[in-house]
Amino acid sequence: MIQATKFGHNLLSISHHVKMLINSGHVIISFSIVFFALASYAVLFSAFLPPTGLSLFDMLAYDSHYKYFVLFIIPTGAYFVIANWVGWQYYRNS
Repeated sequence: MIQATKFGHNLLSISHHVKMLINSGHVIISFSIVFFALASYAVLFSAFLPPTGLSLFDMLAYDSHYKYFVLFIIPTGAYFVIANWVGWQYYRNS
């Protein structure tokens, strides 16, 4: 255990921040996996599998338009954010 001296306290604080970053990383990865599974079901597997009986999954299976919108809004939004940031950098540095 690190002693709580002047320098030890800083090390404990850094260790705590690193643990918080690791935990938030796990949350982001978990949500990404869940989104990937739901999007894969909505776009690919729902056409080949029978209805599940769950209203959300059945709505995704029978829908032919908006299930693609939900899937493609993320890369489109990321593109918009990046293009906006690049435009702002051009504006600031011109």
